Amino acid sequence: MTQVFIALVIVAIVSAVALVARQRRRSDAPTQKSWTVPEQIDPRDIFGIDPTTGAGDVPEWAIVVFTSATCHVCADVAAKAQALKSRRVSVLEFEYSNDRAMHDKYRIDAVPTLLVCNRTGIVEHSILGPVTATDLWAAVARVRDPESTPVAGDCSNH
Repeated sequence: MTQVFIALVIVAIVSAVALVARQRRRSDAPTQKSWTVPEQIDPRDIFGIDPTTGAGDVPEWAIVVFTSATCHVCADVAAKAQALKSRRVSVLEFEYSNDRAMHDKYRIDAVPTLLVCNRTGIVEHSILGPVTATDLWAAVARVRDPESTPVAGDCSNH
């Protein structure tokens, strides 16, 4: 009887050790990098003047593209943004090696980062990574006139 008791204690200890070892070997779920996107840009950085003072002819909107010379996708996004340049929409590109201070100031850690800002610098829409010309046009149109394009998944009119 004593031998059975000792055997049960040994089995219990080995089971507990095995359970603890198994718990320690379990790997954490993979983490996903989250990229930061500014919520507001200083209007002086994008318009060159303080638009709230009413000085100068300030466009209503600004498309700001943070890029890197070593990124082939960045050149494509910047070119698509330039196509939207007009009297009412300014387009600025901040390339990392030339404008590192701007990347640091706004904590840009992924390129291309495209921002659609209003006159006061508030980011109304942002896009990380590649974008089609159609999606970019629709995003800018939606920001400029929210009724112009339906929002994906919006079934309020049905």
